Parts: sequence; C-alpha cells; structure tokens
Amino acid sequence: MAFTEFRPLDDKSLLEYIKATPSLSSKIGNKFDDLTIKEVGDGNLNFVYIVVGTSGSFVIKQALPYVRCIGESWPMTKERAYFEALALKEHGKLCPDHVPEVYHFDRTMSLIGMRYLEPPHIILRKGLIAGIKYPLLAEHMSEFMAKTLFYTSLLYRTTTEHKRNVAEFCGNVELCRLTEQVVFSDPYKVSKFNHWTSPYLDRDAEAVREDNTLKLEVAGLKSMFCERAQALIHGDLHTGSVMDTPNSTQVIDPEFAFYRPMGFDIGAFVGNLILPFFAQDGHAHEGNDRKEYKEWIWRTIEETWTLFHKKFTALWHQHRDGSGEAYLPEIYNKPELQ
Repeated sequence: MAFTEFRPLDDKSLLEYIKATPSLSSKIGNKFDDLTIKEVGDGNLNFVYIVVGTSGSFVIKQALPYVRCIGESWPMTKERAYFEALALKEHGKLCPDHVPEVYHFDRTMSLIGMRYLEPPHIILRKGLIAGIKYPLLAEHMSEFMAKTLFYTSLLYRTTTEHKRNVAEFCGNVELCRLTEQVVFSDPYKVSKFNHWTSPYLDRDAEAVREDNTLKLEVAGLKSMFCERAQALIHGDLHTGSVMDTPNSTQVIDPEFAFYRPMGFDIGAFVGNLILPFFAQDGHAHEGNDRKEYKEWIWRTIEETWTLFHKKFTALWHQHRDGSGEAYLPEIYNKPELQ
C-alpha cells in the first residue's frame, strides 16, 4: 500500500503504514501479530493512536486539514504537524527529560510517531480535577520553560541563528492567527465561538465586553504578541498539554509553536493553575473540603515562578560571555550593568 499522498489513517491502514516504516516497526521489534491500536484523540484538532505490542510501543499523531471537533466547515492547515515535530525536536534537544522523543515524521501524511507516555501518566488537567498532587510539577515545568525560552532567545543565540529560526517558524502563521483570535480577540466581543453558562453568567460576559480599560490592556498585549519574536514558545502551554505522574512531567502538543514573547508560555501555564485553584470549591464535598489541595496549587504557582526566575537567571549568568548578541560582553562588562 503506497502512502505517497495525504489521507486520514484508520486502524487498518495505520497497521500497513507501520509495516512500511522501519523507524516505527523497529520500535515494536517488527512484531505485528500482537499489536493493539487504539484511537484516543480527545483534543480539538487531531487523530491520536496508541500502538502497543509485547516488544515496544509508540504514539501516532496525525493532523487533519480541518478542525476535528468542528468538521470540514473549519479548514485548518495540516502543515501544523511539521511545526509540531520541529518544536518537539528542538524542545527535546534543549530539555530531554520533559519532552517525549520523536521517532518518525512524515510531512506528506502530516504524521508524527513519538514515545508513548505509558500509565500512570495522565493529562495534568485530569489529575488536577481528581485532586492528585504532583510534588515535582513546579520543579519540572520551571526547568522546561527556563531552558526552552533561554536557549532560543538572543540571550544565547546570535542574531543570524535567531532570525533563521524565526523565519522557519513564521510558516506556522495559521495557528498563530488562531491564538490571536481566541486569546486576544474573541473573548472581548460577540463571537459564535464564545461559550458561558447562560443566563447565569450573561452579565459577567457582558462586563468583559464593556470593560474599556481591560480592552486597552489587551490591545497592548496583542500588539506585543504579534510583533515580538523573543523566543520559541510552546504557544499552547495549558494543563491539557502536560502529562504527569508524581515523578515525571512531559510537555506535549506544541503545534502552536512560534517565536513570540516568553511571558506568553509562563502566563498560560500559571493561568491554567489559577483556574483550578478557584475551581476547588466546586469539587469540595463533605468528606474533602479540598482546602489542603487548594493550598498545594497556590504553593505550586509560587514555586513555578520562583524556580523559573532562579533557573533562567542562572542560565543567563552561566552564558553571559557566550555567543548571545542581546548583551555583548565587551559592552555589558561591569557588575552594575550586569
């Protein structure tokens, strides 16, 4: 069976694809009789298959030319798979402990084969809803953000390297525009994509749309987001893009990756901890008031920022005489300047 042009895969055709792809078939010891293939994509955009055999496992992710949860009425470039694979490889090189390894990428089929994050890994958002504590979450996420943001910025890179990488990721413009729309535009106007619990929150939604001070602040943030190519950000760093166990943290799904302000990733992750902090009252019941868990979330927020600041500054100090062109060492050579 030839795979020379794009087509969505199902269980049967995926098996044929694996047999024809040595970088994948070798991961399962070229044993096909005992394979289980399960489609688990619960996101908005893609097919996700878990492939497990007695000799190995991996995950296959295939981008569709439309938004999966909407259908063909909302077209979407399948080239996003290329930028996701590119970002996974770049982030994996910079922070291998917290990014799943990419085994295979097929641009024609918009398909990525990567490490399967086996149980007990679960999506962090589900863990937060279930009230599971992750004692190393702040440590791991601060490490991921510090390394991926520092090493892709001009604090470490030359302007030539930086511009080459910015130019590469500029091709991901469609998903970047989607972020501009859903983060910086839709919430502040009447949009068919906005949802809230009506009629109970109608006044709150209207208050957001009518808040002139807020809208002016958002305009400034949108301008910064659109114009400043500071570092390679994940671009969608919410609690649904992190898989966790108490000992392991893995950052997945960087298909929105782009060169943008570092603060976007940091703010997205922290904001997605603030949401469950306030949601704990809704999860409380007679046997568990969730107050201790709420306090743990708050400590994690504080520790994430404190550790990020410490690690990022340490990297900057370590490489202050390196090739980064933001602050040339022959100019910024005095302690008070540094």
